[in-house]
Amino acid sequence: MRAVTAPTPGGVDALRVVDRPIPEPAPGEVLIRVTAAGVNRADLLQRQGHYDPPPGATDVLGLECAGDIVAVGDGVTDLQPGEHVCALLSGGGYAEYVAVPAGQVAIAPGGVTLTESAGLMEVAATVWSNVFMIGRLQHGETLLVHGGGSGIGTMAIQLGKAFGATVVVTVGSEEKAAFCRELGADLTINYREQDFVEEMAKADLRADVILDIIGGKYLASNVAALATAGRLVVIGMQGGVKAELNLGALLAKRAAVMATSLRARPVSEKSAIVSAMVAQVWPLVTDGTVRPIIHATYPLEDVQKAHQELEDSSHVGKVLLTLA
Repeated sequence: MRAVTAPTPGGVDALRVVDRPIPEPAPGEVLIRVTAAGVNRADLLQRQGHYDPPPGATDVLGLECAGDIVAVGDGVTDLQPGEHVCALLSGGGYAEYVAVPAGQVAIAPGGVTLTESAGLMEVAATVWSNVFMIGRLQHGETLLVHGGGSGIGTMAIQLGKAFGATVVVTVGSEEKAAFCRELGADLTINYREQDFVEEMAKADLRADVILDIIGGKYLASNVAALATAGRLVVIGMQGGVKAELNLGALLAKRAAVMATSLRARPVSEKSAIVSAMVAQVWPLVTDGTVRPIIHATYPLEDVQKAHQELEDSSHVGKVLLTLA
């Protein structure tokens, strides 16, 4: 089967389409014939040599996919060959076939095509687990999302609004700001020209939950933007891994700072996240309240172009790879 690896870390030219054996589903797994796979920033980090797969995971890139089940391993009873599904992966999505634990697989939701559903699992699981399960966002609270035009950002806007929150986002251009407002964002802040703490203060807003992909660079500002009893959830480190934290400021607000990742969690935890996400998010996808925002699709052979588009941050929403 065709599959994409990066045998030597580097730029987009490090990506290679190679031939690999079709995997066999182990007990508790299903084998999926992939229709499309989502491209995520974590894939760029893996290609660059900064984000190794978890122990035992394939070196084939790709953290989410959609397709058809073609075989099931021993012990799998709730999924059957022929079903249209999408899956949350530890790796292997950039390939014609992938084997994945059954608990990380969901029947594809109604209201979207199977290809579009390839852009749902990673962003929906990330937002649901971090904003709602960890951040405990409640109706009437304020959610601040950094990177509002990203796949995660566009999903966070929609889910935040669906559950009754005021949503603030930071973006890098007016084009992205306008799109985020169309999705329902109440306040958009251009981080290239504006200070998000100052702009939120002008709007008389404080964040009950912050979903942060930046890390160190934004730590002090994020704490300043928090409301009393606010929750800062850090899921990325694009702005560095180190910063000085004023514990006094955190203490005064009785606030919390948490950092999480999804890929390396045990199967049991990822399965619980997928189950909760499907119960809460899939009905909103089916009725059109929430939709995957697909910026572009590329055939697998054009994986270098797909990575370059994500690296340039010119996209709004998701970039997908499709397999014939």
